[in-house]
Amino acid sequence: MTQPLFTPGKAGAIEARNRMVMAPLTRNRADNDTGEVGDMHVDYYRQRAGAGIIITEATQISPEGKGYIQTPGIHTPGQAAAWRRVTDAVHEAGGKIVVQLWHVGRISHTSLQPNGQQPVAPSASNAGVKTFTANGFENTSDPRALELVEIPRLIADYTNAAKMAKEAGFDGVEVHGANGYLLDQFLKTGSNYRTDGYGGPVENRAKLLLEVMDAVTKVWGGDRVGLRLSPFSPANGISDDNPQETFEYVVEALNRFNLAYLHMVEGATGGARDLEEGQSIVKLRELFKGPYMANNGYDRQMALKAVEDGHAEFIAIGRPFIANPDLVERYKHDLPIAEGDRDTYYGGGREGFTDYPEYRRDAAE
Repeated sequence: MTQPLFTPGKAGAIEARNRMVMAPLTRNRADNDTGEVGDMHVDYYRQRAGAGIIITEATQISPEGKGYIQTPGIHTPGQAAAWRRVTDAVHEAGGKIVVQLWHVGRISHTSLQPNGQQPVAPSASNAGVKTFTANGFENTSDPRALELVEIPRLIADYTNAAKMAKEAGFDGVEVHGANGYLLDQFLKTGSNYRTDGYGGPVENRAKLLLEVMDAVTKVWGGDRVGLRLSPFSPANGISDDNPQETFEYVVEALNRFNLAYLHMVEGATGGARDLEEGQSIVKLRELFKGPYMANNGYDRQMALKAVEDGHAEFIAIGRPFIANPDLVERYKHDLPIAEGDRDTYYGGGREGFTDYPEYRRDAAE
């Protein structure tokens, strides 16, 4: 009998051949001036089309949304055309692919911003972390608080990016609301000190996220839109006074959109899964009425069990997909898992990007 992890699943209108999802992985190989992906991205994503769904590397919705060098965009026709070559290749290989819509907020540097401007954020509070610039790792720049009159323009940027994603031939989009980036900055008390309608009580702090989800689902329909959240993660200097309360409100509010899925980072991003007293992923998962996608440190056994037990409909796995383009087959047949070269994770060319081989049983015997 086939284990449930390897059976087809539905994320809204997106029909996946299995329940293994390639999580978004920033690799810093796009053209730094145009934000366009290139030939090697076509090969990279095609090689990994065995995943039930591929979620692209985080992709900025506007020039202002950029926070690291050589990250791709999805806000110009040229960027959409470049991504179209990727989506065509993935579809030809029988895969499904969605693009992650990203605005970094305060996790940026003036050298990465249009005209060297300050990054924007809910409040003028530096994250106190580093970002990746042409000079290597540098401290994030002091941001300025978004003006109330700028919020409609920001939502329009998400709408435009969602439309460009359609032009690019994606199967859907995932809104990045996690890991200390802009939407997460608005949600959490440690980065949102606003006193207007977008700050203070959770209903106000969640307002921007819900307005963005409303705008994006109007372009795509809710059944082709996912959302990534990280309720309990301290990634990028983020914190909240009562994350359980915050995200119970958020998750319940999301049900109105009939989303394709909710993608949740369980614990600290790329770190410990342990939660503090009073924090519960299970409770949040119970509140969400649609397909649930679990993420963070899932190995083969954890993934098999989570789907079999009904904890999650999909399991998003990140770093193992870097060195194992055929990760689904390796998990299915319990084959050895290759280790990635961390020195080539960020930036560079094809080395450590498209040159990882599939498993060859004849070579291993």
